[in-house]
Amino acid sequence: MRTETPHDIDRVREVITAAFGSSEDADLVDALRADACWIPELSLVAEDETGTVIAHILFTRAAIGDTPLLTLAPVSVDPARQGTGIGSTLIRAGLDAARTLGEHTVTVLGHPTYYPRFGFERADAHGVTCTLGAGPDEAKMVLSLDDHPIPSGDMTFGKPMADAVSAYQPQ
Repeated sequence: MRTETPHDIDRVREVITAAFGSSEDADLVDALRADACWIPELSLVAEDETGTVIAHILFTRAAIGDTPLLTLAPVSVDPARQGTGIGSTLIRAGLDAARTLGEHTVTVLGHPTYYPRFGFERADAHGVTCTLGAGPDEAKMVLSLDDHPIPSGDMTFGKPMADAVSAYQPQ
């Protein structure tokens, strides 16, 4: 596992497109790379034994109220490698990298039975809302990376992510 490099961009796009069955999420990542919310150190890839990128995760700048934090999305694993633990390993590595960078809180909009294994909890239990839509409340989650309290308020995102969140429907 390592930080994405410019050399990886085409392969990352292939992995994301294959993982989600369309190019929408790959287009989102391309738009995020060009946005102020992009954090290059938190775009991570996993490689197989031949050095081929087989998974990708991304954390971008977001906020709850006026408090800056991170949001995790998308998480993409080559379909031939899904279910092998690579995604989970990459998420844990990404959360550790975020801690190392001094980040305190991460949000995710995702499957409510998957993300709690990493410590994510329902956002509404912490006074956090997401007025952009983003599916059911149980899909809106938050994680404290340290002993800082989770801020309360509405989740906000960089423009490309906000546009995607408005259309998000968890699967």
